[in-house]
Amino acid sequence: MDITASLPLLGGLSPEQFMRRHWQKKPLLVRQALPGIAAPATRAELARMAASDEVESRLVSAFEGRWAMRQGPLPKLPPFSKPGWTLLVQGLDLHLPAAHELLNRFRFVPEARLDDLMISYASDGGGVGPHFDSYDVFLIQVHGKRRWRIAAQKDAVLREDVPLKIIANFRPEQEYLLEPGDMLYLPPGWAHDGVAEGECMTCSVGFRSPWRAELARELLQRLMDDEDRPYSNRMYADPKQAATAQPGLIPPALQIFAKDAAERALREPLALERALGEALTEPKPQVWFEPGEAALAPDEGVALDRRSRMMYDDAHVFINGESFRAGGRDARLMRTLADERRLAARQLAQLSEPARELLGQWLEDGWLQPLMEAR
Repeated sequence: MDITASLPLLGGLSPEQFMRRHWQKKPLLVRQALPGIAAPATRAELARMAASDEVESRLVSAFEGRWAMRQGPLPKLPPFSKPGWTLLVQGLDLHLPAAHELLNRFRFVPEARLDDLMISYASDGGGVGPHFDSYDVFLIQVHGKRRWRIAAQKDAVLREDVPLKIIANFRPEQEYLLEPGDMLYLPPGWAHDGVAEGECMTCSVGFRSPWRAELARELLQRLMDDEDRPYSNRMYADPKQAATAQPGLIPPALQIFAKDAAERALREPLALERALGEALTEPKPQVWFEPGEAALAPDEGVALDRRSRMMYDDAHVFINGESFRAGGRDARLMRTLADERRLAARQLAQLSEPARELLGQWLEDGWLQPLMEAR
């Protein structure tokens, strides 16, 4: 992707300009960002997906003024003609190629931040109430109309009498009616309320924003679970421990041992970088891969399966929670695979034999798919 080229998706801004002017700073409304767009799924397909325990879904309703929420699986939905309810299907890009392609339009943001594409189907008057998100979001209207009211509200107070995070003192400052093809970008913390005017569908491109404590917990857990590292293979021992009249007191030697264990893990060369890459590419719980081809075909390229997450840093290549060291031409081609999500047959031919064997294993695991167009 040329990040300096203007895009209709961003209202004529280039990705470079958008990130500098709007990302995590201020909203952007783009009329006809995606002209002629069609919903990636019909309402019947969404209903079938919501009934599956392999798809994350929620049903939000406000019948007779009473807010309610149910987590999926949802074997039965309200009648489509009944007003006031919304079906949310998370991770649509994991299940439908059209949704995955829509998500790929936003890969001018690092893959490490890109999360998933959610679709909201709403009957007339449906919505989830005024709320704010702790992450960036692109709201894309793909069917029908939805009226959005937004505000840069810093004093939001949540209602305590409902099962949703609804703002009690919402004060809208701007209002937009979005039609198919229109898009609204909102930075984190912007209060917003979207209400369907007739039947409508809205796709939301969301981004991962881990809290510091959450990320530290994940990384330390991975570091401590790595039994192959030198810092992992020593057990605490206290042959000089004397008898104590204060059994409830934690021995200072054990405190020192614990501190040393954590510090050694963090000092291990590239350990933290490796743990971060593995954590960022870990598939979601609902993700599973079907076994694929047994070997690379000489005249075919490969493409990452839409469920695969692949990233890299200066020393590693990461895919689906695993890390690999790579250098030279192999590293350059692996990074191309992560950036472009595909390699042509001529590029595969440039890989070393060990790297080709590794990609062959990924193909067999279903992490890669044959790319017929590369012939």
